[in-house]
Formats: sequence, C-alpha cells, structure tokens
Amino acid sequence: MADTDIDNLAAKLADEADATGAGGGAGNGGDNAGPELSDKKDRNLNLIMDIPLRVTVELGRTKMPVNELLNLGQGSVIELSKLAGEPMEVLVNDKLIARGEAVVVNEKFGVRLTDIISTKERVEQLK
Repeated sequence: MADTDIDNLAAKLADEADATGAGGGAGNGGDNAGPELSDKKDRNLNLIMDIPLRVTVELGRTKMPVNELLNLGQGSVIELSKLAGEPMEVLVNDKLIARGEAVVVNEKFGVRLTDIISTKERVEQLK
C-alpha cells in the first residue's frame, strides 16, 4: 500500500471519528461509554476491512546471475536458501507475521500456520 493511501485512510478515519464524536473528547472515553461508542468503533473498523493486502508465502530465496536465469528450463532445479522441512514464512506487505508448513488441500497448496509472530515483534518491524 502506498504512503498516500495510508495517509488518505488515516485522514478518513480521523474525519469519521470527528463526525461521530469518537475522537476521545470529554464524555467519550471510560468504561461506561455504552453501546453507542461500540457501534462507532465497529463502524470505524469497517472502513479498513476491505483494504487489499499483499500476502506472500516464501519457501526460500536465491540469487543467480542473468545468464543462469536465462538457461532455466522445464525440469531445472533452483537451490534455495532454506533446508527441506524448515518453516515457510508468511509475509503481509513484506512484513513477517507467521511461519508455517506446506499442506495440500483439494489438490491445491496451502500453508498451515505453526507460529504467529507476537504483536510486539510485529510492531518492532514497523520501525
């Protein structure tokens, strides 16, 4: 997602919070805010639910010169940086969020998540 898209989303959320009064002003915070505040939070959260994210599952990596790449053909084997049996990495917008193992479901490949990166570690990646 481009930085301008994130800025536009942030502005839209801020405008929605101001319009609904959920901006954290007097009388809007606290434990006794009631169901009205919950509805406003749900509405704000719904604004971002349809944002497309790029999910990548990485089996491994390698570097090769262009002449090797041009010589690849059907049946060629590419050596990757990971060993067989090592967990695959699940990335969302190029940020590691989980690790998992390959599975086959209805003749399609999938990933069974075996380790989810902690919230603290994910926040650290953003810095």
